[in-house]
Parts: sequence; C-alpha cells; structure tokens
Amino acid sequence: MDRIDDNILVQRCLQGDKKAFEEIVDRYQKTVFNAAFRILNDYEDAADVAQSVFIRVYENLEKFSARYKFFSWLYKITVNESLNFLKQRKEIGGIAAEEVADTKTPEDLYKDVELSESIQQALMQIGLDYRLVIVLRYFQDLSYNEISYVLDTPEKTVKSRLFTARNLLKNIMSEEII
Repeated sequence: MDRIDDNILVQRCLQGDKKAFEEIVDRYQKTVFNAAFRILNDYEDAADVAQSVFIRVYENLEKFSARYKFFSWLYKITVNESLNFLKQRKEIGGIAAEEVADTKTPEDLYKDVELSESIQQALMQIGLDYRLVIVLRYFQDLSYNEISYVLDTPEKTVKSRLFTARNLLKNIMSEEII
C-alpha cells in the first residue's frame, strides 16, 4: 500500500477526516518524541511535549502552508514546544534509555545504550542553540534549509552552529575516552 502524501492528509483533516489526523500522529509520534527527548533529556517531559505538539498541530492545521514541507512545519512546532517547556521548567531530568530492537545480542544492547547515554550526556553539556542544530541535522536528518526554517535562523548561522557544535562534541567525547 502506498504512503499517502502529508499534504493530502492535511487536506483530509481540514475536511473533518479524523482518521487522517490519526495517520499523521501514527506517522510522526516517534519522531516528534525523539526530537523532544534529545532537547529535553527526560522521557516523561518528552512524552508531554509530544502530546502538546500534536494538540497544537491539530489546532493550527489551517495555518499550515503547503509551500513548506509538513515535516518541517511539524519540527518547528516541536522545537518551539520543547523550548517553551524548558523555559517553564528551567530544570533537566535524568536520562531514559530508548528501547532497542530485539534482534541484537545483550552485549550489543548494552553497548547501544551506553553509547546513546554518552552521546546524550555530551549533548547536554553544549549550549541549547548548538544542541538544537545537532538534533535536527543528525538525529532528524533535516537539511540546512529545513533547519533554517525550523529555527527561523539564516542558513549560514545554522552551518556555523553545526561546525561549532561538532567541535564541542568531539572535544567532550574525546575527554571521556581519555
């Protein structure tokens, strides 16, 4: 079965098709949660933000412009909701390891969780502006142009922040190895 285009789903939602919105949630809930988790560093907070993202998407669906990718618009909302949450809480909780596929050995699972935790800890040591560009580029696979749109920042600034963020992470991760 072919995947229905996001813009078609949006149109169907606007016409009152509740199943179309369920399809959007099913399609993007894990991705939205992962983006929020990488920003907030807390499983429960990320789940709360993901839920509020989809509420905001539903309430503002008529404001979506088809000239942009729905995916980018959704990420912009996710980033904004995550930042608003951080401003309200001003504290960051512990790390929760994500579930990993059952096909891996226990040693692989341990190494994956250990690496994931190391990366998450390193991410939390860099500034929020740098963390955001890393998450959007490497964990969500957005282009520079899409990141620029999501963060409402010039593309040159995105590239500069990515360069700096990669160097900061490289230094932090190499210190952990030593």
